[in-house]
Amino acid sequence: MHMRRAWNFWVVGGDLRQVKLAQCLQEDGHRVETFAMERRPNPGLLPGSDTMKGMEQADCVVLPLPVQDGGGMLNAPLSDLRLPVLELLDGLSPGQVVCGGRFSPELRVLSERKGLILRDYFEREELAVANAVPTAEGAIQIAMEELPTTLYGQRVLVIGFGRLGKVLAHRLHGLGAKVTVSARNYGDLAWIEAYGYTPEHTGQLTGWLSSYDLIINTVPARVLDYPQLVDLKEDCLVLDLASRPGGVNQKAAAQLGVKVIWALSLPGKVAPSSAGVILRDTVYHILQELEL
Repeated sequence: MHMRRAWNFWVVGGDLRQVKLAQCLQEDGHRVETFAMERRPNPGLLPGSDTMKGMEQADCVVLPLPVQDGGGMLNAPLSDLRLPVLELLDGLSPGQVVCGGRFSPELRVLSERKGLILRDYFEREELAVANAVPTAEGAIQIAMEELPTTLYGQRVLVIGFGRLGKVLAHRLHGLGAKVTVSARNYGDLAWIEAYGYTPEHTGQLTGWLSSYDLIINTVPARVLDYPQLVDLKEDCLVLDLASRPGGVNQKAAAQLGVKVIWALSLPGKVAPSSAGVILRDTVYHILQELEL
């Protein structure tokens, strides 16, 4: 999907996803400047600025996911720069569009005061659905590497039937795994059964986990605690895809000798190019909705 006119984008901070995003925007004919990603691969392929001069004239500034680290600094793993995000936003002009992932309430307040048009792409449904695909593929890749067996014929439990749970169950079923999916919503449980998976209620897993070879959690709540983990058979692998604080009691798992892999941010790790294209499309959708 291409925008109707050439835009002036600044892509600021972030990882290989942002690099791919900048490349895509440039290939689509837009003017692109990068900042705080000087350690990107093949730096000659993209223009890069040493300063923020000119950023205040950009039509759209694209920040990373997440926008900042725990200390309020710009999330910029490809840079040695330590820049407070508040300072960055303070240098922008009223009316500028700023896209990023997981803006803090503090950043939202400052943006409103500055007259910036702030849009959080992490809250977009199309981005979440599209990101479920590389996340599911990454999880399956980890399972294939870690398990001494094929996934075919193995008993697999997927906890949660949201966007990611749906994609995961579909992919695992296609590989011949015996898929059980747990959910709390009775409507979801009906759909799980209609798709041909075995339904389980997430609140009633205790005592029913001893037969699984692989358990994949997608729910960002503590669903696997000591009473559930103690049931697992010795060689069961647990993959936790939930965002912090995760869905598994890591301390209990360590005590019980359960192998848990907490795999965060898989799209950016296993498929940064695909994740960059997904970001590009989402930014275009935002700009089209703003009719700018």
